[in-house]
Amino acid sequence: MYLGQQFKPAVHRLALFFCFGLSLIQCSEAERSAVGGMMKIEKRSFGETDDGKAVHKYILTNTNGLKLRIMDYGATILGVEAPDRQGRMENLVLCFDSLDGYLQRHPYFGSTVGRFCNRIAGGKFTLEGKEYTLATNDGVNHLHGGLDAFDKAIWRAEEIRSGESVGVRFTYLSEDGEEGYPGNLSVEALYSLSNDNTLTMAFTASTDKATPVNLTNHSYWNLAGEGKGNILDHLLELKAEKYLPVGPGLIPTGKLASVEGTPLDFRVATEIGARINQLELTPVGYDHCYSLLSQDGSLALAARVTEPVSGRIMEVYTSQPGIQLYTGNFLDGTEGAGGYGQYEGFCLETQHYPDSPNQPAFPSTVLKPGEVLKQTTVHKFYVAP
Repeated sequence: MYLGQQFKPAVHRLALFFCFGLSLIQCSEAERSAVGGMMKIEKRSFGETDDGKAVHKYILTNTNGLKLRIMDYGATILGVEAPDRQGRMENLVLCFDSLDGYLQRHPYFGSTVGRFCNRIAGGKFTLEGKEYTLATNDGVNHLHGGLDAFDKAIWRAEEIRSGESVGVRFTYLSEDGEEGYPGNLSVEALYSLSNDNTLTMAFTASTDKATPVNLTNHSYWNLAGEGKGNILDHLLELKAEKYLPVGPGLIPTGKLASVEGTPLDFRVATEIGARINQLELTPVGYDHCYSLLSQDGSLALAARVTEPVSGRIMEVYTSQPGIQLYTGNFLDGTEGAGGYGQYEGFCLETQHYPDSPNQPAFPSTVLKPGEVLKQTTVHKFYVAP
């Protein structure tokens, strides 16, 4: 089991850090009040579920004006607001305007996904000599925890404040048998925003019975701003030399293959759309898991994305062994997709490998009683000169 370690980011020495390096004349009134201001958390009502349960959203703001909006339904990210090189603020994640959009079957916009993110072949696995049958919600396969999974739960929320960050700690008990999984699984998802402009997602879990666990956040990013067109001109760099080839239903074959000479090679920063039409998936696009260079459970750089017009840059660090690149291939502009079209957002889902419970050669995702699973992913935001 890979255990995350506390992230201690080095001080970033870029002078153009959001409104830093920009004159106050260039910043809006809202930005002027945020810069040098206080960190804060605001709690607001965000409606009710169909069975009358109250849902709340939390708005976190750091001293530089960076904002995180997140709700207790699905421990879901609703927005991440950051400025471009001129100080203009934009929300960078795809979202719905109201709770109603999230209550339907949606594309997991911003959701905390579990008990097992990505796919499990045939919705079955064998553990300690017993076969378990899961919900099948992706053809014959199990996807992102099943039909009524973590993304549909109301998590208990606790506001967290420290000297350099604000956050919300979400907790949830996934009971024995939920969606077919064994064991009572206690899960914590801590989302925090710090003054060095990092968003940290720290997942912790423990169980009373052996069970597979694979947790991630499923935000769709557009560094130009949500609704600002497609992401094909974003420059992507991945710290990965190998990927997981897949067969029918996007189930891994169990082998790793080199990215060299393929459209999946992002070892050097490359436009996401540069070779997308060379892919054989239907619909065309990226939906591939990469094996990251760092495999020892330490927090390491996994990806860097640059949007050239706005100058926004997002770096992703993770303790996980893999990362799933998905380019919103199935977004179709309908209400269920939030009105977003194909390629209007990309996902970088840090995770263990898909179908790990059925692939003994893959890093294990089995959590046993007495163990504590810790997985950390950090998104760092800044702007290019």
